Amino acid sequence: MMHPYIPTTHEDEQEMLKVIGRESIEELFSDIPEEFRLSRELNLPGAKSELEVSSYLNSLAKQNRSLSEMTCFLGAGAYDHYIPTIVDELISRSEFYTSYTPYQPEISQGTLQYIFEYQTLICNLTGMDVANASLYDGGTAVTEAALMAVSHSRKDEIIVSKAVKPEARQILKTYAHMQGLTVVEVDLKDGVTDLEELDSKVSDNTAAVIVQSPNFFGIIEDLKATGEIAHKGKKTVFIASVDPISLAILKKPVDLGVDVVVGDAQGMGIPLSFGGPYLGFIASKNDYLRKLPGRIVGETVDKNGKRSFVLTLTAREQHIRREKATSNICSNQGLNSLAATIYMVTMGKEGLKEVALQSTKKAHYALEKLIASGKYKPLFDKPFFKEFAVTSDVDVNKIQESLLEENIIGGYNLGKDYPQYENAVLYAVTEKRTKEEIDKLSSVLEGI
Repeated sequence: MMHPYIPTTHEDEQEMLKVIGRESIEELFSDIPEEFRLSRELNLPGAKSELEVSSYLNSLAKQNRSLSEMTCFLGAGAYDHYIPTIVDELISRSEFYTSYTPYQPEISQGTLQYIFEYQTLICNLTGMDVANASLYDGGTAVTEAALMAVSHSRKDEIIVSKAVKPEARQILKTYAHMQGLTVVEVDLKDGVTDLEELDSKVSDNTAAVIVQSPNFFGIIEDLKATGEIAHKGKKTVFIASVDPISLAILKKPVDLGVDVVVGDAQGMGIPLSFGGPYLGFIASKNDYLRKLPGRIVGETVDKNGKRSFVLTLTAREQHIRREKATSNICSNQGLNSLAATIYMVTMGKEGLKEVALQSTKKAHYALEKLIASGKYKPLFDKPFFKEFAVTSDVDVNKIQESLLEENIIGGYNLGKDYPQYENAVLYAVTEKRTKEEIDKLSSVLEGI
């Protein structure tokens, strides 16, 4: 069955069996009891030609609907932002496309330089002192920051708001369970973290307090007040998960008392790609520098006084010896961090601000259009960035199906993760959405 794809011939097999003193391949499995062996051929289709395989895979691919033919109002952690053409053009160059972790920095100066620039840009956005060379995604970043806080404070309790992305909380709970850590969740109040409940739960045993702003519902949290509560705990680390684009118009986390900033930079030059790969980032104050996972690139000079770059502050053994590592799930997402770097440099300070402002203004316009008739109502009445939730008496599945018929990808069904919001849908509006697209969304929803 597999012979077209395996270079060994029947004669080769017989020769190898002769060398090891066996009569047949079946004899190799004689140690396995007969009742546990499959007594028939595998239930696989016959071999196909290259043309047939190509045709079959294309037919499968066509079952997907891409954003080239759909209008997307789905967010919930992955966003349809504009990607300048230069991003794909540059990251497709072979020296970038095939590069990997720079274990030998003396021959990886190009890779080290763009990682250094990436770290610098993340620090500029967040106001933090240091950033690492990227993580898998936003959920991983939340978990890494929590584990870093545990290591720093030597405590075993992590408090996280239920307004943090559900997938991130699931990852956190998985890793916490395996390390004997306790995860305490704080309930919601009008779409934001219940600060009174948080205040009652923070103690000297709290290693970290984690919130998200803008949170999962798109609402801007009061980070300053949250930080004041978090810091009541002895050596408690205040962690904020953020949308990096929002930082172009919101205060920097460092100015609001945040100790560690995490998030997902997917919106900065990285396509949705049906779910990944994405780009988690983590940045912190210098107090936590030695606990940062992954790679940190520093700037120096070589023996000739020429500017150069090195992996710094962590020993190489941390990345190859499990017991010495600061993390076992961190990786240098080199190509994605390069894409984000090119995006940030191309857009510049004013470009990022324009993206953030347009997303915000269009999201607010969309909400006004959707609630104008009274058929749909806002779920919360709070300041929001580019996402908002509405509720109605219309079945959510019917809403989604009706929008798909009009080539519109609707919002996120909040009832999946929050049973109390059973009939609510979370819509995301980026700078890519036009007035005509938003008006069409409103029109279709009104017609259901």
